[in-house]
Amino acid sequence: MNWLTEFVRPKIRTLLGQREVPDNLWSQCSSCQQMIFNAELEKNLRVCTHCGHHMKVGAVQRLSWTFDDGKFSRIELPKPPADPLKFRDTKRYTDRLKEYRDKTHLDDAIVVGHGSIGGHRAVVAVMAFSFMGGSMGAAVGEGIVAAARLAILQDAPLIVFTASGGARMQEGTISLMQMPRTVIATQMVKEKGLPFIVVLTDPTTGGVTASFTMLGDIQIAEPGAEIGFAGARVIEQTVREKLPDGFQRSEYLLAHGIVDMVVKRGELAATLARLIGLLGIKQIATA
Repeated sequence: MNWLTEFVRPKIRTLLGQREVPDNLWSQCSSCQQMIFNAELEKNLRVCTHCGHHMKVGAVQRLSWTFDDGKFSRIELPKPPADPLKFRDTKRYTDRLKEYRDKTHLDDAIVVGHGSIGGHRAVVAVMAFSFMGGSMGAAVGEGIVAAARLAILQDAPLIVFTASGGARMQEGTISLMQMPRTVIATQMVKEKGLPFIVVLTDPTTGGVTASFTMLGDIQIAEPGAEIGFAGARVIEQTVREKLPDGFQRSEYLLAHGIVDMVVKRGELAATLARLIGLLGIKQIATA
């Protein structure tokens, strides 16, 4: 029996009379299973108020939390061919894309915006896990390249928030080719002497981890994020050894020198602003 619908809601209805109680007042933490008021959860940046678990976040919402006063400008990204391989599994790839576009209101698994962070000009690309698991196809590759070019044009740091299950199988080799493309894009930023900062969120795996994700001048991770290439079970079966507790989690990677810092979501914007300043990016002049 669902105690929320079978017990709590009738009690609320009794207290309030026959007025309809909305269904979307609560969310359940996937880590501790506690129920949290959605208003309280949003105020806490979708971090569980009971156990501190960092829940998944929409790409546009992530941008609004990162830029000063939530103000930023999104850029229109190049649109590669929608279905270059005419792929079909249980449904056509074009139908799957339409389904996710209708559900997420995004064109693909990446959003790029520019604005200021702590008064410093910045370009931010955010991967959207809600869109086909944040899988990297040609559209995501084009997004990273476009973000890198914009950073160079604006003489601004490039910040990428990662969240992905890896390469997009529906695009085959085209998807795999985004790995070297994104590496070259980030190298262009570095050659101009501009900072490239990566924020790894849960989960960051597969071909995304094996390409641009691990090339940041500074590697930041959110608490408890799963970060790795292959899954833990695959690795255990390959090496035939029991993996350590917390393997592929942010804290384990910090202790072993893979990431530079683990930063709570509520402190990320301030941390990015401080790092950008330390890396020599001047603040935007104001009238």
